[in-house]
Amino acid sequence: MQLELSRVVHGTARLGVLTGLGSTGQHSLDVPCCLLYTHFGTVPHLTQDTLHTISSLPFVTQHQDVLEEFKDGLKKFAGLRDTALFCSLHDPAAPCPTGYTTNKTVSVWGSGGRIEMSVAKFMALQKVVQPDWYQSMADGETWQINASRKRVRKSVDRTLAHLDECLLLHQKSQELDRVSMFGVVEGGDILEERVRSARETAKRPVAGFCLDGFQSGAMDPTLRIQLISAVTKELPEDKPRLLQGVGRPDE
Repeated sequence: MQLELSRVVHGTARLGVLTGLGSTGQHSLDVPCCLLYTHFGTVPHLTQDTLHTISSLPFVTQHQDVLEEFKDGLKKFAGLRDTALFCSLHDPAAPCPTGYTTNKTVSVWGSGGRIEMSVAKFMALQKVVQPDWYQSMADGETWQINASRKRVRKSVDRTLAHLDECLLLHQKSQELDRVSMFGVVEGGDILEERVRSARETAKRPVAGFCLDGFQSGAMDPTLRIQLISAVTKELPEDKPRLLQGVGRPDE
């Protein structure tokens, strides 16, 4: 994956092309762009008759054993061969219960309830999904406005530790040779922790960055803009940045 910039305005607004996507590197995306939201590779808003036939949409983690047996990745499994596929840790369109992360695990939520993920299990999942890129495992439970400074700092520390473990396993995996990893920037609503998370994540050999914790709508819009601006100043210009569920495309 490579970001080819054609224009940068005021050091923040960037125009270019994200190239080298897909197993053979033949796909590309114009940036800035919006990714189509899917739930386990399915677009929830197709047609009314199709929508009424879907009672619940499973998470990728609920089909890990099926994908392991299938062996050809989620794109072929879901009929999305000619697309670029990003695998997020959580569903950005649905709030996740808090209080279930540890120094070694995070929890994701499916129709069957909580699924605890270690780094090893998370990376095993990426091997069978075979996305074009994915975000590293992260502690993103500090999006609430009442999160303490101590809790936010712990979130940043955990996320960096998870990133280092994910990178180690990623570099050892032949299945992920053409897959890119995005580091996750946490920090809640505390400017110093946002900047620290961005600086430390930028030191790692990641392909891009996922700015997490802005999708809940609980954060004051002015503060959100201030934090995003401070974070992007710490990130290299030649790598892409991803915001999930932050608002409408025209905002």
